[in-house]
Amino acid sequence: MENISPALLHWFHANHRILPFRSDPTPYHVWLSEIMLQQTRVSAALPYYERFLAALPDIPALAACEEEKLHKLWEGLGYYSRVRNLQKAAKLVCAQYGGELPADYDALRALPGIGDSPAGGPAPTPLCPGARPGIGDDTAGAIASISFGLPVPAVDGNVLRVFSRLYNDDRLITDPKVKRTFTARVMEHQPPAAPGDYNQALMELGALVCVPNGAPLCAQCPLAHLCAAHAAGTA
Repeated sequence: MENISPALLHWFHANHRILPFRSDPTPYHVWLSEIMLQQTRVSAALPYYERFLAALPDIPALAACEEEKLHKLWEGLGYYSRVRNLQKAAKLVCAQYGGELPADYDALRALPGIGDSPAGGPAPTPLCPGARPGIGDDTAGAIASISFGLPVPAVDGNVLRVFSRLYNDDRLITDPKVKRTFTARVMEHQPPAAPGDYNQALMELGALVCVPNGAPLCAQCPLAHLCAAHAAGTA
C-alpha cells in the first residue's frame, strides 16, 4: 500500500482539535491526558484535566498528594484504578528518575498503568466518538512519540479500527497476534521525523472520521482513496 503519512498528516494539521495537552505536550501532560481519555470522552475529560493540573502541576505533587484529595480530583471519571496507578507510577518516577518521566519506551512501559493495556484493566470499548478505546491502549507509545519524538507505535482501539479498514482485514483486533500484525503495519507508514504527529493523527482520524458507530465518514477521510474496505464496500 502507498504510504499513508503524507495525506494523513496534511489532514491532521488542517483539521485537528485544539486541545491543551497538544498545545503544551510535556510528558506529564500527555501522560495525564492519555490516562483520563481511556474510556472517557474528550469533552467530559477536559474540565477534570484542567482541575487536576491546577491542583497537582507536576509529578512530585502527584506523588505526594493525599489519597482523599486525589480521589476527589478524580471523582466522576470512574475506573479509579487509573488514578491509583497514576500515583504509584509518580512515586516510582520520583524515586528512580528524579521526578521526570524517562525518555525511554521500555522504561515507560514498566511503570504502572502506562504499558500496553488500559490503566484500569479490561473495560468495554466506548461507543462515543472522541473517547480513547481501551483495546491495548499504549500510553507509553503516546508519551514516547508525542513528548520525546521517539519512533514508536501508539496503538489503541481507534488506530486498530483504522488499519482494519485500510487493509480490509476483519480479523479480531483483540487477538494479540492480530494486534502485532497491525502494529507492524502502523510502523511501516510512520515517518521517522514526525512519529508523534503521525500517532496523534491516526487516533484523531479514528475518533472523528473512521468512527465505531454506524458507517465511517468516508467522504471526509483523507485516506479513502487508499482504503481497501472503502473500495470493497465493507468499511
